[in-house]
Amino acid sequence: MADGSASVEGVTTIAADRLRSFIERVERLEEDKAAIMNDIKEVYAEAKSDGYDVKTLRQVVKIRKMETADRQEQEAMLDLYLTALGEA
Repeated sequence: MADGSASVEGVTTIAADRLRSFIERVERLEEDKAAIMNDIKEVYAEAKSDGYDVKTLRQVVKIRKMETADRQEQEAMLDLYLTALGEA
């Protein structure tokens, strides 16, 4: 149109399509995430059935994700606090 409404409408359509694309990608990733979380749950259940302590396994996974310096700092602080309480 001469007043530019057609181009605004086209931009709006493009923006809406782009927005829809982002939302659909996030939805697919959320589905993938749910499937992965279920797989992780099954691995922990299998480990538990083999006699492993799941709480300890989760702690090991958490520790392995940490940077070495951060882990050492956390261990030092834990040691300090336990010593202060007379439990080390």
